[in-house]
Amino acid sequence: METKKVAIVGYNRIPFARMNTAYTDQGNQDLLLAALNGLIDRYRLKGKLLGEVAGGAVIKHISESNLIRESVMNTSLDPATPACDLQQACDTGIEAAIYIGNKIALGQIESGIACGVEAMSNIPFESSPKLRKALLKANKEKSVFGKLKQLLSPKLKEWIPVPYKGQEPKTGLVMGEHTEITAKYYQISREEQDDLAFKSHQNMARAYDEGFFDDMISPAFGLDKDNNLRRDTSLEKLSQLKPAFDKQNGTLTAGNSTPFTDGASAVLLASEEWAKANDLPVLAYITFSEIAGIEYVENKQNLLLAPVFAADRMLRKSGINLEDFDYYEIHEAFAAQTLATMKIWENDELAKKFGLEKALGKIDRNKLNVKGGSLAAAHPFAATGGRIIATLAKLLHEKGSGKGFISICAARGQGVTMILEK
Repeated sequence: METKKVAIVGYNRIPFARMNTAYTDQGNQDLLLAALNGLIDRYRLKGKLLGEVAGGAVIKHISESNLIRESVMNTSLDPATPACDLQQACDTGIEAAIYIGNKIALGQIESGIACGVEAMSNIPFESSPKLRKALLKANKEKSVFGKLKQLLSPKLKEWIPVPYKGQEPKTGLVMGEHTEITAKYYQISREEQDDLAFKSHQNMARAYDEGFFDDMISPAFGLDKDNNLRRDTSLEKLSQLKPAFDKQNGTLTAGNSTPFTDGASAVLLASEEWAKANDLPVLAYITFSEIAGIEYVENKQNLLLAPVFAADRMLRKSGINLEDFDYYEIHEAFAAQTLATMKIWENDELAKKFGLEKALGKIDRNKLNVKGGSLAAAHPFAATGGRIIATLAKLLHEKGSGKGFISICAARGQGVTMILEK
């Protein structure tokens, strides 16, 4: 069976905002609608019937089981456009693009939107097991006295809500604690981490000044730029920040780690025929992708290093060498994780410890996250993939040709890589 080429023909996102700042009162659907409506307006999609919309949020309320379909029905797309939710931690945005892309490649649909959203300012709190049971029992009671009896049964401390911490269930550690172990194990220095963070902010500030994001971002809820961007940061300022996870011997700080973030993004994918019929240029093609997992319970230093395996498999299938790309978009969840991943790809001894035949090659740092990375833009979990695909597609379109490499790590020891070509 001959497959169709998967084209990236459009993109849009809203500015990303640190948790509890600009989007404090907005939920997942509010933010996603802002991103989708911006995409619909920009590419004249009002009233169009698309093949499918896919995406998700890593953290949702119980009422959001059909978040993407509900959001689509609140846009001006043809309401017959189907939609589905999916979730793969920080890989969600890329996985949504793979899902839509595969359907286009197989001829099942001609067009679709891959999207992702995170409203961390409105994440649900957990309740204690005893409180939950008491509430359920109270709901079944017929009399007011019966309801009160059940509601008074939990102790006062069991009424206290449990906030989201982002811990890995199998280790009890949050990502930053795992990445502290990564930094020590792979000997990633504080200076290297701060330097990567500094360059991320510099590159994004320059991109804004050049107008690179002018046709990529729709203002939302009073915000028109990513508010995590620090134009005035410096290596000196970054070096003065205190460790955030290991207070005594740590190297991860608020400056070289991403904060909890609100935001949403969307990418329009299509067959070449659909793009031509709708008078839209092909910005780039998705040509290869790979998802991988890694053991991280025994080897706690490896939680965010699954892209090591994903990249190796993808490059072998594509026949492309790691050095052959014009641009590299590597998600900066933490500077230490980005640097450790590249160190393993570039070092024969480390690569062989992961079961690779040899090092994959060396990445030209001048081609890395040239318009800024997650350390500058920040990281709304499910929305980061769309931001990265859009940035790389535009870079390749402006260049007129070339290849781009994407790598994103994720919770639960997973990672995804992708190749875009023009």
